[in-house]
Amino acid sequence: MTRTISSRVLILDRDGVINEDSDAYIKSPDEWIPLPGSIDAIARLTYAGYRIAIATNQSGVARGLLSLSDLNTMHQFMRDVITAQGGRIEMIAFCPHSPDENCQCRKPKSGLLEEIAKRMNVDLTGVPFVGDTYSDLCAARLVGAAPYLVMTGKGTLTLNRIQQQDPIDLLQDVRVFQDLGSVANRLLLQQGRS
Repeated sequence: MTRTISSRVLILDRDGVINEDSDAYIKSPDEWIPLPGSIDAIARLTYAGYRIAIATNQSGVARGLLSLSDLNTMHQFMRDVITAQGGRIEMIAFCPHSPDENCQCRKPKSGLLEEIAKRMNVDLTGVPFVGDTYSDLCAARLVGAAPYLVMTGKGTLTLNRIQQQDPIDLLQDVRVFQDLGSVANRLLLQQGRS
C-alpha cells in the first residue's frame, strides 16, 4: 500500500502537552486536567484541516496503577472534552509497558509513530511531533518527523538538560514553543502563507 504524504498531520504527546503531567501518573478522568489553551489549540487545528494523533507512553498500566479499561475510559473522556470544543483526535497510540520491558513501542523508540503512520496511511517525514521530553524528540527523529518541544510539562527541565549537554547538536532540528497554543499559532500562520 502506498503511503500518502500529508502536510496536515500533527502528532502530540499527551501528558505535559495536552494535559497536566504528574509523577504519580494520571490514572482517571478526575486527574486528567487540560493545560490552558490546549483544547482550543486542537480545535483550531482540526478546523484548519489537521489530522491529529496522539503517541503516549502509559507505563502506569504495567505498574498496576490503572487498567487498560481505565486508560480507555480516560481517553474517551479526553476525546469528549476535545470534541465538545470542536476538535478531533483521529487516533491514539499508547505504550502500556514499563521501561524495563524493552518493547519497541515505548518512546524513545519509534513503534508508536510507526503505528500511527501505518494506521493513518501517511508518511511522517517532516510531520510535527509535539512533546515535552527528550524521548519524544528522539522518537520523532527516528521516523523523520519534525521534533517540537513545548515548555509545559517536563519541557523546561528537558530543555535545561539538553543545554547542559550539547545544545548545538541536540537542539539543531528542534523547534521550541511555550505551549501547544503557540505551536498551533505557528502552524496556522505557516498554513496561511502556503
